Amino acid sequence: MSAKYILYFTAEDHHLYRAVRGELELDARFPGDDSGVSAFREYLRARKDALFSIMVDLAGEDFHEEQVPALRGRDREAVVQRRLQQRYRDTRLAAALSLGPVQTGERRNERVLLTSFTNTQSLAPWLDALQDSGARLAGVFSVPLLAPALATRLGVRGGRAFIVTPTSAGLRQSFIEDGKLRFARLERTPDMAPQALAMFVRSETLRLSQYLTTLRVLPRDAGPVQVLVVAPAGQRAAFEQVLQSDARLVFRTLDMAQAEAAAGLRRKPQSTAGEALYLHLAAKHPPREQFASSGERRSYTVWQLQRAVVAAGAIGFVACALFAGIKWLDVVQARGRADLQAQEASRAADAYARITATFPVTHTSTENLRVAVTEFTRLAQRGVVAERVFAHLSHVLEDFPQFEIDSLRWGSGRPGEARSAAPAAKPEAQGELETVEVSGRVNATQRSDYRGITAQVQRFAAALGTAGFQLTRTQLPFDVTSEGTLTGDIGGAETDAPRFTIVFTRKLP
Repeated sequence: MSAKYILYFTAEDHHLYRAVRGELELDARFPGDDSGVSAFREYLRARKDALFSIMVDLAGEDFHEEQVPALRGRDREAVVQRRLQQRYRDTRLAAALSLGPVQTGERRNERVLLTSFTNTQSLAPWLDALQDSGARLAGVFSVPLLAPALATRLGVRGGRAFIVTPTSAGLRQSFIEDGKLRFARLERTPDMAPQALAMFVRSETLRLSQYLTTLRVLPRDAGPVQVLVVAPAGQRAAFEQVLQSDARLVFRTLDMAQAEAAAGLRRKPQSTAGEALYLHLAAKHPPREQFASSGERRSYTVWQLQRAVVAAGAIGFVACALFAGIKWLDVVQARGRADLQAQEASRAADAYARITATFPVTHTSTENLRVAVTEFTRLAQRGVVAERVFAHLSHVLEDFPQFEIDSLRWGSGRPGEARSAAPAAKPEAQGELETVEVSGRVNATQRSDYRGITAQVQRFAAALGTAGFQLTRTQLPFDVTSEGTLTGDIGGAETDAPRFTIVFTRKLP
């Protein structure tokens, strides 16, 4: 992980801090003249891969509120850049902070706070040194830009508030409204006793309140404004004794240790004052708005893209590894199941061998016996049963008690093929027939009444040709057609009854 360095830029000296896991370490000090710039260039040669930020704590910082049309994208950027050029002569370190939309008549505008430094020439050599060394510039911040983030961590939840912190550069006062920076100023503070410093905080805060009321940034009827003061370590009691609330200002004092704990700062150098809070926030939670242009931050943007690609690759690798692990577990489980099945198959084979060892001796192999049994079972399951034929003939005979059956032949097969009366396998081909041949005699009828006998046989044959059966052939005891002579076997003796033969079929399904 690349180290994070923050250059704390003041009017006199410039301190370079190193931020590591919520801790600040003083890494170097540079004077504010040309020798400091040269020393800074030498320092950068050995740290080309480090991340650098600049936090400016100067008195000359301008704030100006304007309204621009509510635009987005490049149109908004072009309008804002034009306003910055109109306001400031040098826009290298200029920014526009959005204060939210506002409705003006029928037009919708956006309030922006234009801010820059009155003297950017003092910062230019240090920025050039960073750019020439190829270091990654994360951003150029000022202490007021970090004041809203500090106010949120110190418990300010909306509304108007003053954030007052004594730093190495002086007394920093920032005015926050609904989480947005509206104004800030820096006053030099010589060495003072705690009570004198507290009285100075009260008088300067009152002056700033009156000034903002004159500028109409702070409404006259807004009521008391909260003032959050971060007192130096061990001076909270003296500050609370002096900073008494009134109708205009409501003071709340925090000790430096409390503020550091709320901001998440675990350790700092002993010589560092309130700027340690802002340095820590610049390293851990930098705001989106800052003064450096996109060209100056190009190497930092490329580094962010590289990290994003590496992170995406790492996530993809972890996902693939996880997927491979899951598949590997599936393979292990499948191998376990295969081994278990192999063991069960081996036990079954041993049991089969023990059972077949007790079989009687045969003249064929066990495999042939198994095939024969299988085929017999299959044929038995597919066999044609003549029960329906017998049931149909039985029902018809109940209606014709004078008929006596002498023989019944049943078979199945294609038309013209001979089939035995034994049950055969159910045919698989289409068009096979079930054939029934019924032979018998007619009783209880005068032998000379050949017409009556013929009529009875025809009715009996017609009854057999129902219920899905089709009459195929009828052989009457004698022929009564007009084309032939009267023939037939009426019976040679008085006891013989007229005989007949009827053939009917049914198409197998």
